[in-house]
Amino acid sequence: MESSQKFSNSKEVIAFLAETFPKCFSLEGEARPLKIGIFQDLAERLQEDERVSKTLLRSSLRHYTNSWRYLYSIKKGNHRVDLDGNQDAAIEQEHEDHAKQQLEESKAKAAEKRKAAGKPPRKKPDSRPAAKNGGERQAKSAPGRYNGTKSKTNRPTKVPPAKLTDADLTTGTAVTVKLGKAPMHAVITEVAKDGVHVQLDTGMVVKVNPEALRLARSKRS
Repeated sequence: MESSQKFSNSKEVIAFLAETFPKCFSLEGEARPLKIGIFQDLAERLQEDERVSKTLLRSSLRHYTNSWRYLYSIKKGNHRVDLDGNQDAAIEQEHEDHAKQQLEESKAKAAEKRKAAGKPPRKKPDSRPAAKNGGERQAKSAPGRYNGTKSKTNRPTKVPPAKLTDADLTTGTAVTVKLGKAPMHAVITEVAKDGVHVQLDTGMVVKVNPEALRLARSKRS
């Protein structure tokens, strides 16, 4: 090793990964979808390299997989790759849908920041028609509008997903975590004091509160 100086930020780590594993990581152009469980593979390959801590490696991997360039690569039919560029599992539709949702949310946040840097956005004018008597709003509910009462329907009672026990909070446990509108399948990669790290089927690694996790259906008895 030429230098034992530790990397100080995600940018340095990602550049190092692109240089060390060029068939897996890249700095520009089209990104390659990463194999699920790539963090464990990286931890094993780099365990002798003192420049990369697991904490920084995990945050760098999260930064990489949350980038727009990477999210664009999550398309149904595309194949994931391991550290050596070998083809792994194919992307499924739910993975693509989740990546699209993450991309839309990220773009929305970026747009908000741009607006905050300039003039505040104007409120959209109320397009509801005004009543003829003095210009006041119509008080009565028009046909088809919500009138303040909720209709009761006979819906089947859903059994809530099982919460995780202390025995379930271990590396490798298949879980679901709700990020957005629908829960996503994930695998626990590490249990830390400040939260639980899970890797989604999209390849992204996130830290969540244990209360946000539920056992995957395949794990229920």
